[in-house]
Amino acid sequence: MGTFKVLVVDDERFAREELIFLLENFPESKVIAEAERGEAAILKAIQLQPDVVFLDIEMPKMDGIEVAKSLLELKKSPLIVFATAYPQFAAEAFRINAVDYLLKPYDIDQLTQAMERIRNIMFPVKSAPNSTPLGKLAVEKDGEIDYVFISDILYLSPDGKTTMIKTRKNEYVVKSSLKELENRLIPFSFFRIHRSFLVNLTYVTRLTPWFNGAYQLELEGEGDKLPVSRNYVKDLRERLEL
Repeated sequence: MGTFKVLVVDDERFAREELIFLLENFPESKVIAEAERGEAAILKAIQLQPDVVFLDIEMPKMDGIEVAKSLLELKKSPLIVFATAYPQFAAEAFRINAVDYLLKPYDIDQLTQAMERIRNIMFPVKSAPNSTPLGKLAVEKDGEIDYVFISDILYLSPDGKTTMIKTRKNEYVVKSSLKELENRLIPFSFFRIHRSFLVNLTYVTRLTPWFNGAYQLELEGEGDKLPVSRNYVKDLRERLEL
């Protein structure tokens, strides 16, 4: 995976510093500049050609929506991620094809989701010629290798340095990280509902409100309810309603 250049735009210095600090958790992102005004952001975008601009909306003189419209007219237009404390701007933000919309104070789960979207756009996964997913996952158990049908997997969850795979009949523990397995399961109907849970959408039977914008999810054949982070709820509901 390569890297992408980031420009951070916010009229509040501490907000810029917080976001830049959080972006250090993602080695693929390289912050090349910051700006506190819309006009300065456009000039730096022209000069430095960032791949991604994290853009505050409420700024004096020229707000983030105006800046974004100008940036999208550039010959090499960057991806736009809006960042604001005001959720009422979301509809207008997505009308101009923003990649994501982050609410302040920043939440690492929400930022992780935004970075995943950026990665998928910047570095799309290319399938090998004539390759077709076999629909099985190799897991080691008691020194033997079992080939589990991916269609039988209910969900996956990290367990220390390993990952637990829950199927309709068994549980397996593998040495791969949840992120590694998530990448391998891209061709299938799996969705990250929480930093600790990757679920098979085929088995979802119910989604119920929990607290503070979060939800709980029920799976067919699974007694426990799984938590859905509020940052994943919107995308999850869209996937389930397709």
